[in-house]
Amino acid sequence: MLLDERRTRISHLIEHKGFVSLHELSEQFKASESTVRRDLEYLDGLGHIRRTRGGAAYVGESLTTFEERRSRAIEQKRQIAKAAAELIESGEAILLDGGTTTLEVAKQIIGKSLQVVTNSLPIVNLLVNQPLIELIVIGGYLYPKTCVALGPTAVAALSKVNVRRLVMSVGGITEKGLFNSNALLVETERQMIEAADEVMVVSDSEKFGHSALVHLCPLDIVDRMVVDSGITTSWQKTLEQASVELIIAEN
Repeated sequence: MLLDERRTRISHLIEHKGFVSLHELSEQFKASESTVRRDLEYLDGLGHIRRTRGGAAYVGESLTTFEERRSRAIEQKRQIAKAAAELIESGEAILLDGGTTTLEVAKQIIGKSLQVVTNSLPIVNLLVNQPLIELIVIGGYLYPKTCVALGPTAVAALSKVNVRRLVMSVGGITEKGLFNSNALLVETERQMIEAADEVMVVSDSEKFGHSALVHLCPLDIVDRMVVDSGITTSWQKTLEQASVELIIAEN
């Protein structure tokens, strides 16, 4: 395999999976670890990936930064968050993933007596000093653009957790189901789904009809979906057919 071809394929693999170990890359491309290290140094220099201890993570443009995404459709996200928070009762144990809409949900639950499990650093920073909230933090590889803990350590921790409900956001929604932006994130979110009695998705209507890089799960895995009033009648029927309870946040 030519040098440029190998580096291109390494970059594509890291983009798809989010994080890949040095050993895995060496096995995949039949190259020595020292050769792969040089490839990673080159790609790191281009800004496509970031070398980490034992491997590399993708930091290219398939994911915008948390702050960039946070400013998009902000009024819709606040409406959705308020409607979602009204469904959460004091005394519950809930799991919040690392989306910008779930951060808005976290703001709305302040003042309730809750156990909150999260892998989101922004949510941790928001809730850490709230006296009524018992905070359980999931650790792991901190993905630089999204500020969430992912990977095997996060998955292992989540496997020991059980909560009343998961509140999660996604990168896209089609008739095939939910999608998100990389395989490492999806792997962690699948374990979150396993940990919850109820799965509640919070999403602005712009994400309907669009996929993202990796398929997360079919629609019928979702129990409830909270969206803004921009959702079409066609999508309302699609969710009804998938037995998803739809809550439309009003202005």
